[in-house]
Amino acid sequence: MLLAVPLQENNLKSAEDVQSALRDLFASTMQGMLEAELETELGYGKHDVKNKATENSRNGHSRKTLMSEYGEVELAIPRDRQGEFEPEIVKKHQTKTTGVEEQVIALYARGVSTRDIQSHLQHLYGVEVSPTLISNITDKLLPLIKEWQHRPLQTVYAAVFLDAIHYKVKQEGRVVNKASYMVIGIDLEGCKDVLGMWVGENESSKFWLTVLNELKGRGVEDILIVSVDNLTGFSEAIAACYPKTDIQKCVVHQIRNSLKYVSYKDYKAVTAALKPVYKASTEEAARAELDGFEEAWGAKYPMVIRSWRNNWDELSTFFCYPTEMRKLIYTTNMIESYHRQLRKVTKGKSIFPTDESLLKMLYLATMEVTKKWTMRIQNWGPILSQLSIYFSERIDPYIR
Repeated sequence: MLLAVPLQENNLKSAEDVQSALRDLFASTMQGMLEAELETELGYGKHDVKNKATENSRNGHSRKTLMSEYGEVELAIPRDRQGEFEPEIVKKHQTKTTGVEEQVIALYARGVSTRDIQSHLQHLYGVEVSPTLISNITDKLLPLIKEWQHRPLQTVYAAVFLDAIHYKVKQEGRVVNKASYMVIGIDLEGCKDVLGMWVGENESSKFWLTVLNELKGRGVEDILIVSVDNLTGFSEAIAACYPKTDIQKCVVHQIRNSLKYVSYKDYKAVTAALKPVYKASTEEAARAELDGFEEAWGAKYPMVIRSWRNNWDELSTFFCYPTEMRKLIYTTNMIESYHRQLRKVTKGKSIFPTDESLLKMLYLATMEVTKKWTMRIQNWGPILSQLSIYFSERIDPYIR
């Protein structure tokens, strides 16, 4: 059986050397898989005649040239004497091979670690695949990610959700916290999509301004409503790029922030007392409920009241909209649900070796998640009808 040799053991001095080493590495891996397939088919190892329980046997090899991403690869396809062997890894009449690449990428997309991918291929085919080969196979995603990240977007979005998810990444020999900036948009057709993802330092309004400017550069001229958390400076960054956009701060984040100032024994009571505020039917009613909350809890927790008062203008934005729209925008639940699905995939990786490795896994997970986003937002017809009244000049030219 031929084993794949790690690239670091080769004396590579040029790009051509790397390509040649990768081709040899890929060829040896494929060859080993083919030999393992025939051994499984026959039920005994080469030269292990005493354990042979079949009349069939090996019958030499036939030469075959395959095209792979590393160039032409010469293989020796094993044959059996009875002509029953049909290899799966390289099928008859197949002239190109992507099987290993697809299998590695599929495992990577499910959050399987490099070590576990190696173990999977070793167990399935009895061959060793180096981490370098796995990395190079998944690196083929980088041009696709770049193309996806720079694709043109819609001119107008009814709502956009901004939030970051955090990971640990190795950088210059140390482990640092990185923020993956995520954007989900709902267009005027009522369809949602991930508009982009960016890996940067810890979350900041300055980086978000860069993200917003990139969205504008990709064709987003207007956003009706943006739903965000309570990050300092967020509103200013949005206003600098999209001055007409209504900003809705996440009510759930506001409640979480409020509880930082609350004794644990009062958590349930304070949370219950705040519920009538954001569940009110109108902003006027919500203000009255907030006044009532202040009477009950203001003396004990003045910082809670101060926070709600200071952020009220952007906490109460959703009261301007129909009930169906309120459910969408009063929290960032839509993007947090997406983040939960990403965490299912990335939970096996406590630390990512590079920004690119993190980006590759997030991209693959996102492609799987968005495959299911085929239906438009529930009750979109009534929502759009009301939005067309609120924002007639801004969206009428774009409604089909």
